[in-house]
This record gives sequence, C-alpha cells and structure tokens, in this order.
Amino acid sequence: MTQYANVIVDLSAGALDRMFSYRVPEGMQIVPGQQVRIPFGPRRIEGFVVSLTDECELDPARVKDVLEPVQDYPVVLPELMELADWMHERYLCNLVDALRLMIPAEMRSGRVRIRTKRFVHLNWSGEQIDGFGRTNPRAGRQIELLHQLQAGDLEAAQLNASALKALVQRGAVTVYEGEQRRTPSALRGFVDAREFTLTAGQRRAVAAITEAMDRGGGRFLLNGITGSGKTEVYIRAIRHALERGQTAIVLVPEIALTPQMVSWFHGRFGDRAAVLHSGLSAGEKFDEWRRIRFGEAQVVVGARSAIFAPLTNIGAIIVDEEHENTYQSESRPRYDAREVAWRRAEKNGAVLVLGSATPSISSFMRAMPGVRAENRLELLEMRERVNGRPLPEVEVVDMRAEFERGNHSVFSDRLSDELERCLNAGEQAVLFINRRGHSTFVSCRKCGYVVKCPQCDVSMTYHQVENQLRCHYCGNTMPPPRTCPQCGSSYIKYFGAGTQKVAEEAQKLLPEARIVRMDVDTTRGKDAHERILSRFRSGEANLLIGTQMIAKGLDFPNVTLVGVVAADMTLNLPDYRSTERTFQLITQVAGRAGRGDKPGRVIVQTYDPDHYGIQLAAAQDFRAFYRKESAFRRSALYPPFTQIVRIVYSGKDEEQVRAAAEADEQRFAAWLEEKNMRGDAVQLRAAEAPISLLRGEHRWQLFLKMYFKGDLNAACARMQELADAAPEGVRAELEVNPANLY
Repeated sequence: MTQYANVIVDLSAGALDRMFSYRVPEGMQIVPGQQVRIPFGPRRIEGFVVSLTDECELDPARVKDVLEPVQDYPVVLPELMELADWMHERYLCNLVDALRLMIPAEMRSGRVRIRTKRFVHLNWSGEQIDGFGRTNPRAGRQIELLHQLQAGDLEAAQLNASALKALVQRGAVTVYEGEQRRTPSALRGFVDAREFTLTAGQRRAVAAITEAMDRGGGRFLLNGITGSGKTEVYIRAIRHALERGQTAIVLVPEIALTPQMVSWFHGRFGDRAAVLHSGLSAGEKFDEWRRIRFGEAQVVVGARSAIFAPLTNIGAIIVDEEHENTYQSESRPRYDAREVAWRRAEKNGAVLVLGSATPSISSFMRAMPGVRAENRLELLEMRERVNGRPLPEVEVVDMRAEFERGNHSVFSDRLSDELERCLNAGEQAVLFINRRGHSTFVSCRKCGYVVKCPQCDVSMTYHQVENQLRCHYCGNTMPPPRTCPQCGSSYIKYFGAGTQKVAEEAQKLLPEARIVRMDVDTTRGKDAHERILSRFRSGEANLLIGTQMIAKGLDFPNVTLVGVVAADMTLNLPDYRSTERTFQLITQVAGRAGRGDKPGRVIVQTYDPDHYGIQLAAAQDFRAFYRKESAFRRSALYPPFTQIVRIVYSGKDEEQVRAAAEADEQRFAAWLEEKNMRGDAVQLRAAEAPISLLRGEHRWQLFLKMYFKGDLNAACARMQELADAAPEGVRAELEVNPANLY
C-alpha cells in the first residue's frame, strides 16, 4: 500500500506554514519526527515529517517522492512534536520555527556530523601474545603494542604505524572507525562530589518536591535567600527522579552560570549529566544532543534553549533564577522558557521548580492565596543560609554627599577603604556595574551635544582599550571626536562609567590588585566565561568586575566584599519593571558576599538612597518589596494585573512606518468595537517606540494594555493578522508581554 508523508518544509514563510504531501517510496522506512530531503519546486530542501497517512487528497500523479531521510531516526520526539504544535498556536509563529528549536541549528543542512577516528582492537588472547613474544623476540615494537592493547582499544594515530600494519596482516588486531565524542570543557577535569548535610529549610523543600514527584507532579516556587542552598535542593530532587527511572532538566539564565552548575551536577551524576547552550561548538552541541537523544545522559543543564532537550519520561524541571528576563526569547518564536517548562512538566507529570531569592512579582503572586488551581504555585521558603552564616551587612552610600565633598571618583571613600582592607587581608571582592565599556556617553560641555549612533537613537559608549565609540545595539563603531561636531569646540568630555573605567580606576587605587573583568566584550571567545571565573576561583585574581552576568548564582567562599558602583543605572529605565530589576540585581549581587566562613559586607552607591527599591534591597526584605511593588502595579494597572501586547513596526521610510502603525491602530480599534471588547482595553495607542531609530530603521509601535478578563488570544490573533499584512517596506513583529519595551 502506498504511504504518504505530511511534511513541514524547512523554509520560514507564512505562505508555507502548512503541510505538504510526499509519497514514501517503496522500501523506504520513515517515521514521524524524522528529517527528510524532498524536492520543492526546482530545489532539494529539508523538511520535518509530521505524520504519515495511507490516503492523499491530491492527484497521485502530482505527488512527488521523498528523496531520502536525513537521519535514520526521528530527531523530533512525539512529545516535542506536540510541543511545537502548541507553540505554533501559543506564540503565533510558523510551525517550522518551533520545530527548528527542537534540534541543534547545525543539524539543518548537514552543517555538523559525527566525528570518527580509527581505533585498534586486540583479537589475540594473552596466551597468543606470550607465544608470539617467545617465537618473535626481535619484534619488540609489535610485542609492546600488543601489551598496550590489553588495557583496551586505542586510537590508531597514537600507535607505531609499521608495527600496527604487521599485526593487522597477522590478524592479531582489527582497525575500525569509531565515534569520538567532543566533550564540553565544563564536563572535563576534576569535579567536587561532596555530600552536604541539609538545613531544616532544605529538608522541608526536598520532602515537598519528592512527595509531589511520587504523586505524579506539582509546581513549586522555591524562594530561598542567597546562600540558602537552593542548588542542593535541586540535586536531591533530581537524584529522586533518577532513582525513579526518570530524567531532569535544569535551566540557568546565563551562560556564565552554566560551567559552575554543570560541575556541581557532573560531580554528583557523572556522565549522566549533559550540557546544552549556545557557547558550545557546533560539534560539542551535536554530540551532547545525541547523548541526550539516545538516553546516554538523563540530566540536562543549560540556558534557555535546553528546555527543548530530547528527553523522555521527565521527572523534574528546574528553572533557576526564574525572575531573569533572559528566559524570554527576543526573536521569533518569542517564547518564554518558563512557560514552555510549565507545559512540558504538565505533559510529563513532572515537578516544576521555579527558584529564586528574588522571584518575579508575577510568579510570587501565583503563590498567594486565591489563585486558581491551574495557575497556582506552591510556595517553599528557605530563610536561613547554609551552616547558619549571616547575610552580609549592607551599607548604602549617598553619592550626592560624596560629590559635595569633592570626591568625583567612581568610588566613594567608604568603598575605597573597604576594597583596600579586603584585598590586604587576602580576601576577594566583586564590583558590579551594569554597563560595559569605559564611559556611558561622550558629550560637549559647551553646547550639550551627545554623540549618538547614526543608525540608532541611542548614545554611543566609549571603549578605551580600542579607543573607539561603539553602539551596544547595532555594533556600529567610530573614532571619538576631537572637537564637537555641532559647535566645533574642543570641550569634549567622557561622562559616566562602565566596566572598563571601573577596572582602570580600581587599578589606580590598588596597584597590586589582580583584576579580571567580565562583560559581553571580554566573554566573546569560546569558554571565555569559564576561563575568567576559573582565574578568580583559583585566587589568581582577587578582584572581579562585571555586569549583571556576575550578579547571580556564583559561589566564591573567599569573597567578603561586594560593591554596587551605580545602583541607579537600572532604576531610571523607561520600563515599569525598572524598580523590580534594580531590587533583584542589588539583592542578588549582595548575595555573592559572605558565602564562606568569613562575614560579608556590601557597599551600595546611589544618588537616590531613599528610593524604596534600594532601601528594601539593602534590607534584603523581599516580602516588603513585594507588597510595595504589587500595590504600585495594581494602582497603575501594570502586569500582572493587566497584559501588554504590542506590534513593533520598523523600516527605512519614517513616514511609511508611522502610517502603518496609525492605520493599524484604527483597524484594531474598529475590531475591538465590533467584538464588543473596547472596555477590555486599558490603553491602545500608536506612537514612536522608545528607541525610535535602531540599526538604521525607524520604529513605531501599536501598544495595547488589556485586562485579564478580555479575550487576549483573540486580540493577539487579530494583531498578528495586522502584523502579517504590513505594507511592503515595513516589518511588523508582534510581542506579547515583551521582555524589553525599548
């Protein structure tokens, strides 16, 4: 009987977002989830087999044959095929865009393959080797090689070529092609496999999670203060899953955290642990993915995309630092890894654990009384640090008073003194500033002109090492001006401070300091995060300066001082979450201090010391912050009390972009009236985007704030229709509860 394959072609276009039928040639074995090569017009392309059928509505004469399977196994497991279909509906993306997430990108178009090498296997027994040695005493190299192989197969390239050839001819050994695994650096070398005694809070959390696992699943918010041992809870939960014959996924928000987390899990679970993130080479990622796919690894640790790991029978999904916005994808499909984790846990009957010392307002609200069962998280709290260690003492320094005293340095006198004391005592310090580069912006002191990127509506950042201005949005660079481009004066000044300048000032202040810097500029190379952190962990460096990638999750027992150089930097961003993010960053980075036997101290420098976000972060009082911030959100009708959706329009022609946004505002307002939903919209407006020029394109937005009681799915579907119908020359992208509002 003729069989047909329903295939999604590997081309992302709205017109192609449907299945195409192909005949399966007789004798070809194909199953749903496989990649296949197919004819498509004049081209040969790849596609994903979604389903098989014995019937085809098309004229059989018009149906083309599948050319060949790309692999001899399905690359998208049934559960992940269903997940892709759910994402297609939930995030209004093309189905192929969701399917692409399920495999390493390099597997498409055959850009990565299994690495093989020649290995040698010993065929002779020990008696045969001894007999050969007695009768051939002059064949010393052959005898030596035979003894080497008694310990196991060896790589052919490492052996004497002439001796090997002679032994092959004698039939003593066999040479064969074997797969060589490309192992990520985080899975190589020494690992710490120590067991720890649990605190009372840890025991309660582990008991609740494992009992839920035995019952068939549950959803938890693990709110533990910094240093309370959340990672040990994750490890015990995963161990329970493995004992039940199940698997587990652990998500971390930053690649910088992955090596440390992987080393902990590798230490406990050995080769059963795998790692997946964008910092791996194509070959490493492919080999790790295949280990997971074929059941050789049962615990997957990685960044956002690791949620699509090809595991079956999942028992636990952990999302560490769940408050981080890096879990939200900013390119299509604009998925939220936390939401996908929720879905996978539900489908597998697994436990979902969202962990953080500073949970998002939205997540914490789900753990409060009155939430519907299908949306509810069970709250688990850990209020003490491991071994009874105290939280670090936090001191807020008013930088206005420093300025009035004539201190124009990036360091207050208090922070300078503490840095000197800390390093002289043989301890380590961390300095946090959420801005890379040397100076925040370059301006003329005579006329006030600020050097902006010609491609984006943002100021350019000065990078001293390269002596250039760089746009952190599009990457555009230019030499710094010697005179003002606007008034011609020579009064050019570099304002603000980034990681480069902080490092430079710290070296002047403390010439003997051994400084490492960690930001986007210093971590571009492969394994760069790990190399920097290894230098600091080993004590080779004693001062770590970095952006938010050092603010969370890192555990260095000798760090006794943390300095927050400019706490206001995230406080004044044009985003309703700016106070929440400031509170989270200060609390998280403060938690890097005092994790060993010595007490910790934190110095927070700010020009707004009385702001509740800074005061409550200094007090490390999340509950008080939640009450204050949720009250503000409720009164201002911001999420999670409403939902925000927007279409971002961009293009070269400013007038065309504006007209498209304003026309869609009229169309959408009419649709709301037609559906009797106008009262569900808190706000609807077309306006310039906060960054009105980005990468050379003008930007407008259609902004919708909507009550939860409204039909958000219908509204999003209509807005997606409007975005898809954008005029030629205008690109329109829908964003639901966007991670950033620029």
